[in-house]
Amino acid sequence: MGNTIARGALALLLSAAMVMPALSGGFQPGWRFAPPPGITITQSAPRHALAMQANIAVNPMYLRQVVSYSTHERSGTLVIDTRAHFLYFVLGNGRALRYGIGVAKTGFEWRGTHQVSRKAEWPGWTPPAEMLQRRPDLPRHMDGGPNNPLGARALYIGSTLYRIHGTTEPWTIGQNVSSGCIRLTNADVIDLYDRVQLNTKVVVL
Repeated sequence: MGNTIARGALALLLSAAMVMPALSGGFQPGWRFAPPPGITITQSAPRHALAMQANIAVNPMYLRQVVSYSTHERSGTLVIDTRAHFLYFVLGNGRALRYGIGVAKTGFEWRGTHQVSRKAEWPGWTPPAEMLQRRPDLPRHMDGGPNNPLGARALYIGSTLYRIHGTTEPWTIGQNVSSGCIRLTNADVIDLYDRVQLNTKVVVL
C-alpha cells in the first residue's frame, strides 16, 4: 500500500510540473499574464484619484487614442460624430485625438455648430425645466462632486442647454443615453478639458 501511495504522489507531482510554466528569459519572479484589452499597467503615480480608475467598463474601441482623421476643420476644433459615438479633437496633419462618447437617446438628437462658452471643474447640476417635467423626482440642484451626474468637468456649448461632460456611469460610453449632452469618462473629460480653450469651435454631426 505504501508503494501505491508513493507512486500516486509522484504522479501528482509530475502532472503539476507539466502545467507550470518553464523558467526562461521571459519568465521572471513577479511575472503575470498580460492585462485584458483596455487596461494599461503603469509604474508612474497617478496625478489624481480619477486616474486610478481603469476603464474596465468601457469597450476598448472607445478608449482615447490618436487616429487618422481627414477634415477641413482647423486644429483645436471639436468634431462630434454622434452616430459613431466619437468626439474628435482635431490635431491637424490628418490626425485627431479620438474619445468615445455617450450621446442623446432617440428623440433628443441635435446638430449644429457652436463654440465652447464656459468651462467648469466639478460643475454643479441644475436640471432644466423641461427635464424636471419629464423627471419630477430629480433634485432641483446638485452640488458638484464625485456623485454628480456631470462628472469631473464640463464644457458648455454656446447658448444651448447642452454640455460636454463627465459621467458617473462609464459603462454608458458608446450608447444613446442622454437628453442631448455629450458624455465622456471622467478621465477623458479631464484630459479634454485641459486641451480646450474658451470659444473653441464645436461641430456636432
